[in-house]
Amino acid sequence: MTARRTTFALVLAALWVAVLASGVGAVYCRYRARALFIHLEQLSRQRDNLDIQWGQLQLEQSAWSTHALVESVAQTKLHMKMPAPQNIVVVRP
Repeated sequence: MTARRTTFALVLAALWVAVLASGVGAVYCRYRARALFIHLEQLSRQRDNLDIQWGQLQLEQSAWSTHALVESVAQTKLHMKMPAPQNIVVVRP
């Protein structure tokens, strides 16, 4: 009878430890999922901000590469001017 009681006590203790470990594991998994979700949201916000910045840079690049702006910079900063029509030579392949 005592061997049976000892076995029962050991099984009960093992089950108790398993229940506690399962509870701690569930709490840890929930905590980790929340932390990863928060990190995901931060990365999503960062991606959105980088997308906005990329769009702004593309607009700026297209503005800087317009023909009128290039011509204006060539005239004002580089002191370039259009050649006279008689000095223009058209080369055909």
